[in-house]
Amino acid sequence: MDFSLNDDHLALRDAVQRFCAGEYPAEHRGNPETPAQAAQRWSAMAELGLLGLPFAADVGGSEQGPVEVMLVAQELGHALGGGAFVSSTVLAGQLLARLGTPAQQRQWLPLLVSGQLQLAVALYEDGARYDWQRVETRAKVTPQGHVLNGRKTLVLQGDTAGLLLVVARTAGDIADRSGLTVLAVDANAPGVQVQGFDTLDGRRAAHITFTEVAVDADRVLGTPGQASNAVEAALDAAIAALCAEAVGAVGALLAHTAEHLRTRKQFGAPLAKFQVLQHRMADMVIALEQLKSMACAAAMAVEAGDAAQRRRLVSAAKVLVSQQGRQIGLWAIQLHGAMGMTDECRVGHYAKRLIVIGQLFGDAAWHLQKVAQAASGAHGRVAGQCA
Repeated sequence: MDFSLNDDHLALRDAVQRFCAGEYPAEHRGNPETPAQAAQRWSAMAELGLLGLPFAADVGGSEQGPVEVMLVAQELGHALGGGAFVSSTVLAGQLLARLGTPAQQRQWLPLLVSGQLQLAVALYEDGARYDWQRVETRAKVTPQGHVLNGRKTLVLQGDTAGLLLVVARTAGDIADRSGLTVLAVDANAPGVQVQGFDTLDGRRAAHITFTEVAVDADRVLGTPGQASNAVEAALDAAIAALCAEAVGAVGALLAHTAEHLRTRKQFGAPLAKFQVLQHRMADMVIALEQLKSMACAAAMAVEAGDAAQRRRLVSAAKVLVSQQGRQIGLWAIQLHGAMGMTDECRVGHYAKRLIVIGQLFGDAAWHLQKVAQAASGAHGRVAGQCA
C-alpha cells in the first residue's frame, strides 16, 4: 500500500487545519457545544465543502474517497471537533448514497451537503450490544407502505437530525442477517419519540421509540429485506473515519503531553529529563505511528471495495484504536498528574473522546472476534456477543 499524500491531499489537510483553528480555539476544545455553536459550525463545514466530500457531483458533492475523509477526520479529531461529520456525512450519507434511488438521493443529499439537514442512522437496539443485525424493530407492510414499531438506542446525533434512516426487520427472525430494510423517517413524524442525552465526551445521542409510525412506500431505501451488505459497508466506512479521528486526537494528546514535560519542573529539572518519562513518551510515539498505519490501511481497504479485506482491516484497525487510544489517554493524564483530571486541562477531554471512540460500533473484544472470523473465512454475526 502507498501511504504517501499528493498535493491535493496536503491542500485539503491545510484547509481543514485553518478551519479548525478558527472554529475550535485551542482553549475551548472539548467543551460541550451550544445548539447555536453546533449549527454555526455545521454551516461552516458545508461552506468549506466537507459535508459533500464523498458524494457525487450531481448532488453537490466533490466525489472524494475514504482517504480524503480520513484526512478530514484526523484534523477534526485533533481539534476535538466535527460534530455530526462521521454519524451524518460518513455513515448516514453514504448509506443513503448506496441504497437510495436517484430521486431519493436528489431529495436529501443536496440538503445534507449544503448543511440544511442532518441525518442519523437508527441502528442498535436494547440487548443487542454491538450486534446491529439483531433487530426487533418491525416494519409491517401496508397498502401505503409500512408501519414501524420498535426502539433504537444510542442513535448518534439522534436529537439534532431531521431525517432518520431506520434499520428495521421486514422478514425473518430477530437474529437473521437477511430480512433487514432501511426506512427514511422524518424525525418529527407522528409516533416518533426522541430522548436526547449527552455522551461521556460531551456530544449528543438519543434513544428513539417508534410507535405505529406510518412510512410511505417511497421512503424505503433499496430492495426490502436486502439492506445488510450496504449497512455493513457504510458502517465500515464510519469505523475507518473514527479510527482516523482517533489518530488526530492521539497526536494532539502527544503534543500537549510533550509540552507539559518540557515546561513542568521537579527537583530543579524539567520532567522531560527523567528517563522513565522519556520511555513512556517513546511508547506513546510508537503507538501513534501504529495507529496512523492502521488508519491508512482501513481507509484504503474501504476504497478498494473488496468486502472481505475491508471487514478484516477495518476491524483490525478498530481493535488497535480501542486498545491503544484508551491507554494513551490514561498515560497522558498520568503524566500531567492531578491537573490532568480537571476540565481546564485539555488532555482529559481528549481521553474521554478516545474512550468513547473505542466503544462506538464495537469495542476491541468485538472486533477481535471479527478479525478471527475473517481469518477463518466465516461471515455474519460474531458468536456469543449479542447479549
